[in-house]
Parts: sequence; structure tokens; C-alpha cells
Amino acid sequence: MDEEELAAFRKRWKQELSSKDDKQQLNCASSPPQSSKGDLQNRYFEDLENLNHPCSASQPEESKCSEKKRCAVEGRGKDAAKPEDQPEYVSIAHSLLDGRTSPLLDRIQKERSRRKRQYQNMTDVCRSSLQQQQQQAKRKIKTDEELVDQLIQDLNEVNDIPFFDIELPYELALKIFQYLDRTELGRCAQVSRAWRTLAEDSVLWYKMCTGEGFHQEASVSDSPCWKSTLRDCRNSAKSVCSNWKNRVGSISQLQFELGKVLCDVSSCDNFVLAGYTSGDVRLWDTLHWDSTASYLKTNSLSANSEPRPHVSHVQVNSTVAAAAYEDGCVDLWSTETGGEPIYHYQTPERVQSLALSHDSPVLCSAAGADVRLDRADDRGYWRTLCRTQLPKLVESLVLVPGKGQQFPLAVLSAGESVYLLDPREEEPQTLHSVYGHPVTCLDASDSQVALGVKSSGWAMHDGGNKIHIYSLETSKPVVCVGNSTGDFSCINLRDSPPHLLVCGNKDRRVRVFDLRAGSSVASLYAHHLGVTSVQADDWKIVSGGGEGLVCVWEMRMGAKLWEMHNRHPVRHVRFNTSTLLTANVPDDKSPRGACITDDDLTAHRRHRGVICHYDFSEDALSQDHILPICRSDYIESHGYNYNIGLAVPYDRLSGSHPSH
Repeated sequence: MDEEELAAFRKRWKQELSSKDDKQQLNCASSPPQSSKGDLQNRYFEDLENLNHPCSASQPEESKCSEKKRCAVEGRGKDAAKPEDQPEYVSIAHSLLDGRTSPLLDRIQKERSRRKRQYQNMTDVCRSSLQQQQQQAKRKIKTDEELVDQLIQDLNEVNDIPFFDIELPYELALKIFQYLDRTELGRCAQVSRAWRTLAEDSVLWYKMCTGEGFHQEASVSDSPCWKSTLRDCRNSAKSVCSNWKNRVGSISQLQFELGKVLCDVSSCDNFVLAGYTSGDVRLWDTLHWDSTASYLKTNSLSANSEPRPHVSHVQVNSTVAAAAYEDGCVDLWSTETGGEPIYHYQTPERVQSLALSHDSPVLCSAAGADVRLDRADDRGYWRTLCRTQLPKLVESLVLVPGKGQQFPLAVLSAGESVYLLDPREEEPQTLHSVYGHPVTCLDASDSQVALGVKSSGWAMHDGGNKIHIYSLETSKPVVCVGNSTGDFSCINLRDSPPHLLVCGNKDRRVRVFDLRAGSSVASLYAHHLGVTSVQADDWKIVSGGGEGLVCVWEMRMGAKLWEMHNRHPVRHVRFNTSTLLTANVPDDKSPRGACITDDDLTAHRRHRGVICHYDFSEDALSQDHILPICRSDYIESHGYNYNIGLAVPYDRLSGSHPSH
């Protein structure tokens, strides 16, 4: 097709299309956004016509616009279809002829713009949320830093430790510090002045050093202060040991005039508990003699009885004291407050045995064949853990030390059998039972049980009396020692040194056995009426007999160091590093002249028993333990008037006083 035919075709097509846009052609001077699809289509042909016009390049813009208006007026009268009647492909063709893109691209572009705006909005939201979280974290870190800075500032302002200086008494803080070793004491001494005063207390170091025996050197510090403290402790330990051997110290008798005859005595640490035939129970604190907790009141049932029942058994530890009466009542007091009982119960029969754990609030009692185990919970309320009944009458019982915090264990002897009572089990476990061999004595440590067995009847010629050792873990026999003709009357396994056992026999001898070898280490002829109580440590033995003698022995040499005598059998012997407590309890609880209203008070004192407390840490030769009358000198004009004739230096001498 040549150029003329193409121009004619375009002219005819233009006329055909322009006839349909009679209303849209007059808006050439209007803004382009208000144009319709027909304007866009016609503009394409107008541009082509202007390009083909010979004067198009030189005509100004105004002439072009007027020309367009004229052309639009000429084609206004032609009949043409309205844009609404055109199909969609015609509009697309107009757009293509006008040189514009497809409407689909516009929609795609709009969709892309919408999605881009949506993505930007979401990004802005996430960014703002992240910024808020970061700001909150920064504020929290800043708050924590401020709290830490405030705590450090408060600590810097504190000059002492109010935990020990204000809230706790010095004695209680010292009691807490006694559980620390040497290294821990050295560290505590570096905390503050108050802690250093506690850590360097001479009483604390004396107890620790004497208890360990000075087998190890102190490694806390090389300062002269620590060395002098350790040196003083060692010298004190040597002095106490020398006082033990030479019987140097102070002795005091614990008496209760209104108690009538002494029935039973128990001790633990610095507490001593005694029960009397008057029904009274007396508590002493050997560290604080004026303690208000010394007076323990009886329960209302026993107090209103006439006559008042005797006290049959007493037990004490560091926190509570217990007593059992002849009428079956059992009372429990606090050693800190005293006064009224904190716990009370009654059994239908008389209590034959009573045991109180030394390291936990656990109480066990046996009345006839019935056994009862009580324990205090975390809040201090006492509850019954278990109750059981044995086939025979219970003769003795002990509580296993060190088991009260987890689960209390009790060992009981009844006739020829020994039972292990565990509250977690339904029935007591039989630990030992041999027909014809009654159990005479019983004791337990944290891992073993020792029991003395008597040979009688048809089995009396099978090798003599023996002591059987059982393991608590396996419930099996470990070793069997002894081969004596007499009955074993007392055993001390709990307080004995490791792998050693000390026991007393009715054949008048005190024996020490090595449980590893199963042989005798020492055999001492001590008491001609039999041994009733015994205790030993790594170098000495203290024994009490039925004749009233208290003997102190040197274990390695087997020699008697000294002895003390009282009228009644020794039923209780307990000692620690520096003190010794002995109790002579009468067998006859209703002797003639025992009443406080009797005229013969000498007979009353003679029959009521005695409790002796020995303190070997005090030097009896010092001036503090000498009577004032014995400290008089020639400067004084005269001595004290005791209605007796005193020899010099207490007589009156002329010129002996500056006034003469």
C-alpha cells in the first residue's frame, strides 16, 4: 500500500471514529485527566494529521489549538455511536492508536502500588513494635542497674552487721558459729568487726580445739592473733587434761530440798534434769544457774492427786525435757521457757521405759507391751507417729541417734528378743531372738546396735555371757564379743570412740572391746558390787558402781587416777571435755526419815541421793575458789567470828595493824 492509500484509509477511519465523539472533541483546551477514551483515540489521529500538514512545524500553539477546534466542529454533525456503546476492544484499539499503553498495565501498576503501600505499612508496624520492645528492655536494664547501684550504696553506708549486733544476742550468735570449722571461722573473721569478734571468741576456740584434740594445725591465718588464740586453746586443753588426772577443779552438788528422794537423773550438754518422789521435776542449766526455766510445773492430773505419784523416768536434750510418772502420765516441757508442759498424754499402765532423742524432738515410751512414738513437726506441734504392741513386756528402749531428721528409729528389748521399730513399717522387725538368752542391757549408735545377752538355764555352759553387735543397715550380726561369768549390766556404744565399746559387768569389771578385731582392749577391776554406769573417750574411762564409787581410769595404762564415794548406787555418769556429772540414786524410795517434816534432817539428806557436777576447766587453787576467811592475812585485826578458836593468822596480834 503506498502513502496515498494509507493516508486515505486513515482519513476514512478518522471520520468514522470522530462522528461518534461529537461531545468530546470540543475539550481540547481542557486538562488531560478529564478526557475520556474517545479523546485519547482522536488525539492520535490529530497528531498524525498535524505531522503531515506542511505548515505544522512553523505554526504556533494557538493556531494548532484553533485548527483542532475547527476540525472538531466540522465533524460534530456526523452521526456516530456513543462511547458507551463501544465494545471494550474498541477502547483498547483507541488507546493503541493514541500511542498509550494497555489498561491492564495500569491496573497491574495500581496493584503493585497498593501492595507496596501495604508492605510498607506492615514494615512500619513491625519496626515500631520492635522499637517499643527495645525501649522497654533498655528501661528494665536501667531499672535493674539502678536497684543494684542502690543496694551497693546501702551496703557501703552500713558500718556493722545488724544481723548479729541487733537482732540476735551474742550468745545465740556464738552458738551458731560453733558449727563452723577453722577455715570457715577465718573467712567469717574477714567480714566485719562484729563477725571477727565472734570468730575469735576464746570460748568458741576452746571448745573446737579441745574437741578435735589439736591433731591439725590451724590454717586460717598466720597472724600473731590467731597463733596466740590457738596457743591459749592448746594450753587450756593441756591444763584441763592435767586437772582431770589430778582431780583439780570445782565441785557442786545439785540439790532440791523439797523433792524428797531422788528417782531418776538425765543430762545433755549443759542441762541436768531430775525427778523426785514428791512428784516434782527440777531442771538445771549449768551455764546459767539463775535460769527461769528451772521450775517445771506438773500437769493438773498428777498435781491434784493425793498422794502425788512419784517420777519414774526423766529425759532431757537441748530443746525439751520429758518426765514419766507412776500413774502413767507423761509430760514434756521446753528447756527455754519451762513452766507449763507443752505436751501431755497418759497411758493405762505404768511407763517402764522412756527415751528422748539427743539430736531431734522425738520421744518414745513403753508401758507394758505397748510402745508409743511421738515427734514434733516443723511448727513445733507434737503428734503420735505410730503405736504398736510387742508380744512381751518391754524392758528397755533406746532411740537411734542421727535418724530423727529423716525418720526416727527405736530399738526395744523384750525378754529374749530385740526389735527395731520403724514408723514406715507396719510391724516391728525382729533384730535378735535366742531362746534361753535374755537381754540384760542395750545401746545404739547411728549405725550399730549393741546388746548384752545372759546365759541361763540349759544354755548357761555354752561359753558365758556375750555382747552382740548388729548393723542397722543390713540387720545382720557384725561381731560377738565377751565371755564372762557375770551378766553385762551396762553398755555405752553411742559415746565411745570409733570402733570401741565400753561395758560394765556384774563380775566387778569394766571392759573395753575393739569391734574390728573382736578382742578386749582393757579389763579393769573396779567395783565390788558390780558396775552400774560407764563412759569412755580416747584416753580415760569413768565408771560408777553399786557401792557408790565413781572411778576415773587411764585407759592405756589401766591405772585408776582417782575416785569419789557417795552412799547410793551410781545410776548416771556423763562427761564431756571439761565437766563430769554423776548421780547417786537410792534404791529405797521410802526410807525412814525421808520426809521433810521429820526432825532428823541428817537422815533425810543421807537417804535422798545426790547429784554432783565437776568442772575441771576452773582451777580450784586460784583465789576465786578460796573462802574469804582463808584469804586473811596479818594486816587484818581479827578474823571472822565462827565461835571457834582460830590459829594464826586469824588471832589478834598487837602491832599487826597500822592503827595500833
